[in-house]
Amino acid sequence: MNARQRFLATLNNYIPSRPPLFEDGIRDEVLKTWYTQGLSRHEKLSDLIRFDRREEIEPNLEPLPAPTRWPTRLEGLKKLVKRLDPSDPRRLPADWKQRVQAWRSRDYPLILRLQRGYFLTLGVHGWRRFNDAVQLLVDDPQLVEAWMKTYTDFTCTLAERVLDEVEVDAVLFSEPIGGNHGPLISPAMYEKFVLKSYLPILEMLRAHGIRWFIYRTYANTRVLLPGVVRAGFNVLWACETEPQAMDYGAIRQEFGKDLRLIGGIDADSLRQSPDDIQRIVMKVVPPLLQDGGYLPLADGRVREDVPFQNYLYYRNLLEELTEAR
Repeated sequence: MNARQRFLATLNNYIPSRPPLFEDGIRDEVLKTWYTQGLSRHEKLSDLIRFDRREEIEPNLEPLPAPTRWPTRLEGLKKLVKRLDPSDPRRLPADWKQRVQAWRSRDYPLILRLQRGYFLTLGVHGWRRFNDAVQLLVDDPQLVEAWMKTYTDFTCTLAERVLDEVEVDAVLFSEPIGGNHGPLISPAMYEKFVLKSYLPILEMLRAHGIRWFIYRTYANTRVLLPGVVRAGFNVLWACETEPQAMDYGAIRQEFGKDLRLIGGIDADSLRQSPDDIQRIVMKVVPPLLQDGGYLPLADGRVREDVPFQNYLYYRNLLEELTEAR
C-alpha cells in the first residue's frame, strides 16, 4: 500500500499492514544541531528513517490587503468583506496549475487547510487584539456572529474554488484556542459563535464528497470535544498539549473509534532517556494501534534540545511497533 492508501485505510478503521508514519516537523535549526551529534551532512534524514509523505494545501486566508484597523461595528464589516475576495489570485500558490497537475497522480495524502480558529479569524496577532476579540463576545455578540458568517461565506467559496480542480483526502481546521489549562472561551460560547459558523462549511464539503474533517488543536480542548464531535469532526490532532490533559486513551474510551486520532506521543518525552521514551510510547501507541483509527506521531515539533540519538530511538521504536503487527 502507498501512503495515501494507508492514510485512508486507517481513517476507515481498517487496520492496514501499518499506518502511515508522518514526519514530525523538523526545522533547519534542529538539523544543524544534529549535525554536531552524529547526523551526516551528506545524508538525508529520510535515508535513515521511514517517513510517509503528506502535503497540505494552505490557501491565504488573510484579508488582502491587511487592514490597519479591525471592525468595531457591523458597518465596518463591509470593508472587511472587500478584503476577503476568494477569487484573488494571491489566495493560492503562484504555481497552482502545476501543483494541481502533479496532485492528480499522487500516491500520498493531500489535506486542505481551511480554518485557523476563532482568534486568528478576528485578527488576533498580539495581546491587545486578543483582549478586543474576547471582549466582543460579551459586548457585541451580533458583530461576532456576523464576522464569523463573513468568514464562513468566504471559506466556502474559496474551498469550492480548490475542490473544483483537485480531489483532497481530508480537510483540516486549525484551532489555537487556549493553553494547557483549557480554552480561553467557554464551551457554550465556542459552540454558539465558532462551531455554528463551521457547520455550513462542513455541509458544503460533504456535498463535494469529503469524508474526513481534522480538528487540529494547539490547546487543552478537552471540554470542547463533545461539541466538536457533534458538529461533525471525526479526526482529532492535538498538538503541544499536556499529555494528561489530552490523554488519547481516555479520549478513545469516551468517543470510541468514531473519533480517529493523530499524534498523542508527548514530544517533551523525546528530551528524556530512551527508557522514558519507550515507557511513554508503549503506554500510548500499542493499544491504539490494535484498536485502529490511529496514526502515531509526536504531539508537536521536535526542538533543538532533543538529542539526535533520542529521535532515532523514538522513530525506530515506532517502526518496530507498526511493522510488527
